[in-house]
Amino acid sequence: MAELNILLTTAITIGVIHTLIGIDHYVPFIALSQANGWSMRKTILIVSACGIGHVLSSVVLGFIGIALSSGVSLLVDIESTRGDIATYFLIAFGLVYTIYGIKHTVRSKKVPNGDTIMHTHSHGAHGVHSHDMHDTKKSNNTLWGLFILFVLGPCEPLIPIIMYPAATLNSFALISVTASFGLCTITTMIVMTFLGIKGIRLLNVKKLERYAHVLAGSAILICGISILVLPI
Repeated sequence: MAELNILLTTAITIGVIHTLIGIDHYVPFIALSQANGWSMRKTILIVSACGIGHVLSSVVLGFIGIALSSGVSLLVDIESTRGDIATYFLIAFGLVYTIYGIKHTVRSKKVPNGDTIMHTHSHGAHGVHSHDMHDTKKSNNTLWGLFILFVLGPCEPLIPIIMYPAATLNSFALISVTASFGLCTITTMIVMTFLGIKGIRLLNVKKLERYAHVLAGSAILICGISILVLPI
């Protein structure tokens, strides 16, 4: 029982700390929420979905490794490789979004009352349609990109520090500490995103709204480069 309590405490502590240190766990959500005008409810739902995918990808790998009696070093190597892929994906995501933001800023035109001018394109036999379709497609691509990013991203401490030690006790311990780690990770992601958005909304950033997408992409890009260069 004492060992289980120690593992649970470790799982909760690491779940919170590794999320706080890993700025990629919340900066992308804060930036994209502000740039795209997502409601807090929508943002939290997106964070939750990405967080679940993020944790489950490592949990599934850990359970498979334990079931097959794979060495922990092999799984750590796999997680490390996934981490590298996720970092480069984050950088690419930020770069592409920054380019989109620059194009959006250059092309945006404002009418006197402040509304964005809507114009249409002719697309052959399909006739004319507004930019709403393009915006919807862009939004969907952004959401899928975020989800794929977090599924690719591993929870590095989960398997070697939490799952494998718990597996030496019993199945209940394994499930308990894994669930505790996952819950704390996702909760911390939500809390940090919530606080970040609230903090930005307290600032007077009206003059920067035109550059919101550029700033969002730049923030994500810098986040990815920081993870690549710094030991975080």
